[in-house]
Amino acid sequence: MDKANTVRLTMAQALLRFLDNQYVSVDGKEIKFVKGIMGIFGHGNVTGIGEALERDGGDLRYIQGKNEQGMVHAAAAFAKQSGRLQIYGCTSSIGPGALNMVTAAATATINRIPVLLLPGDNFACRQPDPVLQQLEVPSDYTISAVDAFRPVSRYWDRIVRPEQLMSAALQAIRVLTDPAETGAVTLALPQDVQTEAYDYPVAFFAKRVHIIDRRPAASGQVKRAAELIAGKRRPLIIAGGGVLYSGAEKELQAFAEAFGIPVTETQAGKSVLPWNHPLNMGGVGVTGTMAANRLAREADVIIGVGTRYSDFTTASKSAFGREDVQFVNLNVSAFDSFKLDGLCLTADAREGLEALKAALTASGYRSGYGEGELSGLKSEWDGEVNRLYALEAAEGMAQTRVLGIINESLQPSDVVLCAAGSLPGDLHRLWRPAEPRTYHMEYGFSCMGYEVSGAFGTALAEPSRNVYALVGDGSYLMLHSELVTSLQEGVKITVLLFDNHGFQCIHNLQREHGSDGFGNEFRYRDSSDRLGGAYLPIDFAAHARSMGVKAYTATTEEELRSALQQASQENTSTLIDIKVLPGTNSGGYESWWRVGVPEVSASEKVEAAHERMAKRSGEARSL
Repeated sequence: MDKANTVRLTMAQALLRFLDNQYVSVDGKEIKFVKGIMGIFGHGNVTGIGEALERDGGDLRYIQGKNEQGMVHAAAAFAKQSGRLQIYGCTSSIGPGALNMVTAAATATINRIPVLLLPGDNFACRQPDPVLQQLEVPSDYTISAVDAFRPVSRYWDRIVRPEQLMSAALQAIRVLTDPAETGAVTLALPQDVQTEAYDYPVAFFAKRVHIIDRRPAASGQVKRAAELIAGKRRPLIIAGGGVLYSGAEKELQAFAEAFGIPVTETQAGKSVLPWNHPLNMGGVGVTGTMAANRLAREADVIIGVGTRYSDFTTASKSAFGREDVQFVNLNVSAFDSFKLDGLCLTADAREGLEALKAALTASGYRSGYGEGELSGLKSEWDGEVNRLYALEAAEGMAQTRVLGIINESLQPSDVVLCAAGSLPGDLHRLWRPAEPRTYHMEYGFSCMGYEVSGAFGTALAEPSRNVYALVGDGSYLMLHSELVTSLQEGVKITVLLFDNHGFQCIHNLQREHGSDGFGNEFRYRDSSDRLGGAYLPIDFAAHARSMGVKAYTATTEEELRSALQQASQENTSTLIDIKVLPGTNSGGYESWWRVGVPEVSASEKVEAAHERMAKRSGEARSL
């Protein structure tokens, strides 16, 4: 190698210089791909990547995380809200610091969101083994704690020599920028190798622009899909997150309007159409609307666009009632387009919709819904939402009423974010978004703790928007640390904390299947040595204030409206502790979800629930 065309750097320095020169281009628009690095330093990365960031970080912005899982959630939310066109990398020490990122890595991969993970690793030279926090596996000494990332990563590599970085980094960027293959990418970085120097070719650091081409629809697939749909009278669109990532909202609307096809939404796809569009029937499946689930039951063809068909979307494959129902799956990922034994249309959502629209237009196709049928279903459901939004209770505030007040108080461009508990069901059914990308739901993994961290990442991605994290008390207690990071970075988020005394979503689930309620509410231990005493009195507003956050408490509608108004005027992160009545969330609407229920139990109620579950399971699709 010609030394004149090389630069001597440590592996960590070279990695950062490489990342700082990566760009993506979509439809001719060029965007810097790696915005920066989020990190928590320890002995596995502080003198490697940490030193490189301090002395030679280039234009990469460093953000100090407070919890490793939380910072990866923030990075994933940033990438999601950025349309997967910009990312943050995340670095940690070895051992527990690294393992704290595994849950968030799985969350990103399941949701097809790009995040780059750079955990520190054991010494490659092994001289000081075992070092502090090193996991030793006597049967295979090449294994370390970082191997836990293998099953949750779309690409995994360990850099045991500094020159290996070059091929590994290129492969990492390949996966991170691939719409079909993206997810968590892990580069395990032994702490000694991070600091080893190598004469890297200058060409490795040249600016690279990764063109994200829109995958066109194959003509044969389009022809077969159009022919299948043309023979159907009751088509139904299920719009997933792929519509938003493709930026195909207008194309989806034009497609639906051209043929009179109703649109339903997954959690990731919600907001592809305004809630009041006449063809938008809302969420589908377990957390779906009455209108959407009735249409799904009677549909003769499902046109899935950018959806991976989770069990909540398909109601554990029970949502589609007709034996002759068929599926046309438009997805950029072949893996997802093959699901439910469907006809594959493997393409970018925008490209596929335009091609399919042209083919169906040429055939003169129109759906066969009766006059007033769709408007009647939508009107009936809108009336139900109005009823739930207005629901009042003498004992306090019902959860659906609180959501109604929030929905009418926020601006159309404000973003609401959620992930777990009973809130995702209520939001999917009831929330009325007016603009695309204002509904940010992590429901692929439904990871408790995503909400506060995700709100911070979302606000980083779109600082011009107001971002509201809707979070239950259980999820907030699990992970709220990035509230401090939001203060440190001067990035305002508003946390709307629904205090209903525990894990009420799962409490409801267990009682629906024979339990009397066990272990899911935040109660004192009682005289029978069970958690059945009085509710724990927790002042979440005081907790938030202790971290420097502005905070309010709302126990009445008037207090809630006032707090929302005051929060909107604050210039720093704010929390509203909203006291809601347990069990006042919305229920299912003509849907079903399969869970395991004991066949044998000391409770007759449980055994009866098992029989009901077994009967419904036998009626659901197997493919």
